[in-house]
Amino acid sequence: MLDERRTVKTSKLLSRVLRHDPAALGLPLDGGGWVAVHSLLAALARHGTPLTREQLDHVVANNNKKRFAYSEDGLRIRASQGHTVAVDLGLPAVPPPAVLYHGTASRTVPVVLREGLRPMSRQDVHLSADRETAVRVGSRHGRPVVLRVEAGALAAAGHEFRVSANGVWLTDAVPPEYLAVLGEDA
Repeated sequence: MLDERRTVKTSKLLSRVLRHDPAALGLPLDGGGWVAVHSLLAALARHGTPLTREQLDHVVANNNKKRFAYSEDGLRIRASQGHTVAVDLGLPAVPPPAVLYHGTASRTVPVVLREGLRPMSRQDVHLSADRETAVRVGSRHGRPVVLRVEAGALAAAGHEFRVSANGVWLTDAVPPEYLAVLGEDA
């Protein structure tokens, strides 16, 4: 089995390849973001990162953010969300909870409150169902700030929401009038 360091390193490589740069390994993703597991393993080996199916299973199962998913038959793999390459995850629209959260760095708050949340280089804005996850996400970019997203009102105004296999809520954008900064005690 892989040690924790190699598991994390492999997970980061898979994220880069399956979300952002499949061409780095010469892999074609299909329209839904899927690639055959055997093709991925062969490409990894060709590029100096040999991995067995069991090791891949370990990385998928132990990724703390559950970033990867296998197809129902277990023959294909994809990233659950976060793509910068064009894919259609085929996720159905679902009604969101009344409130969702978004974690960001404090330095981005003035722009976000003026312009709203945009997907930037990704295909969707990512939202969390709980505040704790939003804090963790925001912490990756500096001092975290959690924004409250009035998702129910946004959906009522016609915005569509989808939820990925790992529980991340996705939408195209969040206008500023649906956002509020949460205080430390909120």
